[in-house]
Amino acid sequence: MSDEVVTFFKALADANRLKIVGLLAQQPYSVEELAALLDLKPSTVSHHLAKLAQIGLVSARTESYYNVYQLDEKALQSKSQNLFSQENLAASVVDVNANAYDQKVIADYSRKDGSLKTIPAQRKKLEAVLRYVVQAFEINKKYSEKKVNEILSRYHEDTASLRRELVGYGLMKREGGGGDYWRE
Repeated sequence: MSDEVVTFFKALADANRLKIVGLLAQQPYSVEELAALLDLKPSTVSHHLAKLAQIGLVSARTESYYNVYQLDEKALQSKSQNLFSQENLAASVVDVNANAYDQKVIADYSRKDGSLKTIPAQRKKLEAVLRYVVQAFEINKKYSEKKVNEILSRYHEDTASLRRELVGYGLMKREGGGGDYWRE
């Protein structure tokens, strides 16, 4: 479906084609009329109309010696709804690695052994690092603060900051007063 989206936008990615769509939205025109209105050669207008017809936005009917072009408003609405549907938009990013940013941040901030060179100050980078660190904890397993510190020390010596940030960002839960920690 993403090919259809690209083709649609390529067809509309020209100022003269957009003008033609705008003019045809008001009324039907012949190639010669459009050429005069836009100060273009008829062959150029025909080329633009062919691109718009290819994506189903314009159609022609014969009147006397002329082809008269009109905008297919129903096709425009239908195409817009279809192209911008939730599932088509989601399908257009299927081949994108959703973890690419996290992977880059982890590569920048970690050593070969997996420990952190430093804890990032920037919020987005810190979140990526925390998502990496929290994977060391099993879901729904309770850990004592001592055990949490032991695990976090593999990543960085400032275990208190990591512990506080994991809880602060909601990646781990904590019982009050130095109680247990867990990942949901």
